[in-house]
Amino acid sequence: MTEALGSTATPESGRPEDEAPAKRRGGKRGKKGPLGRLGLFYRQVVAELRKVVWPTKSQLSTYTTVVIVFVVIVIGLVTVIDYGFEQAVKYVFG
Repeated sequence: MTEALGSTATPESGRPEDEAPAKRRGGKRGKKGPLGRLGLFYRQVVAELRKVVWPTKSQLSTYTTVVIVFVVIVIGLVTVIDYGFEQAVKYVFG
C-alpha cells in the first residue's frame, strides 16, 4: 500500500530514537538566571514606557480640572442622597 504524502508513519528502521526531537530549555528565559530575567523585565518596562504618548501641560491641566470637578459633583450628590436617607430613617424610626 502506498503512503500519503506527509504521513506520520515511523521510519523504515522502526526505531523511535531516529526521530528524537531536539531538547529546548524555554528560549531566552530558560538560559538566564534570576538577575538576567530581572534585567530583561526592566528593559521591557522601559521600552513600553517609551511607547506611551504623554500629555502636554495644557492637556494635563485640563484633565486634572475635569477630574476635580467630577469628584466634587459626585461628593455633592452622595451628600444629598445621604442626607435624604438620614431624614427618612429619622421619620420612620422617630
